[in-house]
Amino acid sequence: MTVTAEREESKSESKKRPALPDRRGYFGEFGGKYVPETLMAALEEFEDVYRKVRRDRSFRAELDDILRDYVGRPTPLTEAKKFAELCGGFRLFLKREDLNHTGAHKINNAMGQALIAKRMGKQRIIAETGAGQHGVATATACALLGLQCVVYMGEVDMARQELNVFRMRLLGAEVVPVTSGSRTLKDAINEAIRDWVTNVRTTHYIIGSVLGPHPYPMVVRDFQSVIGREALAQIRKKVNMLPNVAVACVGGGSNAIGLFHEMVKHEGIRLVGVEAGGRGPKLGEHAARFSGGALGVLHGTRSMILQDPFGQIAETHSISAGLDYASIGPEHAYLQGIGRVEYHDCSDDLALEAFHKLSESEGIIPALESAHALGWLLHNGSSIARDAVVIANLSGRGDKDVPQVAELLSKTHQ
Repeated sequence: MTVTAEREESKSESKKRPALPDRRGYFGEFGGKYVPETLMAALEEFEDVYRKVRRDRSFRAELDDILRDYVGRPTPLTEAKKFAELCGGFRLFLKREDLNHTGAHKINNAMGQALIAKRMGKQRIIAETGAGQHGVATATACALLGLQCVVYMGEVDMARQELNVFRMRLLGAEVVPVTSGSRTLKDAINEAIRDWVTNVRTTHYIIGSVLGPHPYPMVVRDFQSVIGREALAQIRKKVNMLPNVAVACVGGGSNAIGLFHEMVKHEGIRLVGVEAGGRGPKLGEHAARFSGGALGVLHGTRSMILQDPFGQIAETHSISAGLDYASIGPEHAYLQGIGRVEYHDCSDDLALEAFHKLSESEGIIPALESAHALGWLLHNGSSIARDAVVIANLSGRGDKDVPQVAELLSKTHQ
């Protein structure tokens, strides 16, 4: 297909796609705004300011300057030839979000929202974090822009991500341990929302994924869509064609929607999201919402949620803190429902195998979150044509996970 034909195809397909979300914040039947009345005015203010800055050239220029000169965009697209041979022999390109300042894609959104907070006159920022990367990104943005930062993090996640806890504190953030519930991401979000309700006039809540009440899923998606825009431009320069397959891990779903958003209109690209398969298929042993979830409301949005027969939010498990969450972004639920994106899962063991194999074959240590997407390719790559072009989003680097993996290895060798 020629570049001209691709452009015409894109125009035709984009006309067929509805403008999502709708004015109420719904992607089909998913999304919405389920929050206490005390937060409605703050959400409306956030949406109003966001819609204005989207059209503000000075805001865009300021953000672009920071992303280029401070964050390090555009990130490279690296061909991983040896790892691709292990997967089945297709051409594999890694979108290197691990090379962003702070080590993951999270900085794209954190920096954008922090700039909006300054426009709104909010000097205090709160955030939640699981793997710690969003917390580090938010603390970094606040340090750069002179904002107060408070990060909520579950005790379980703090124990397995000690390095990131230290980094956040080094950057001047207050890290608040969450001791309730499962002491993971879900509970950290609960505490952050309680803080926001109490301090809504002075505080902006920077949500790190495509979750939460409208307009957060839209805002986070838009700030992360730079990933897919860059990847498409880069792959055209390298191979003069669109990719056949794009794959990314999915927790809440920010790195995946960041890669997919610009690709959805190209029907010829197979889009694959990979959830955390954990230890097994039983409820409480994984975080695969499409394998065992049901429609419900959690943390302000309507989506697919892991829950028991009585509607209580289920415990989840993943070796990667960033995927250890009971719900998924509403746009992902919508894309799965219309059949545009397929969602699979990857077990802890397979993710660990991919973590080691990418490190050994390419000299790149991936985050355990990203290793789930690579694990899916290891297990299913033989079904992909050898002449196919595949892009995998390497959403973060694995420095933060090395102590955890080392501890796991020491236990298996005892």
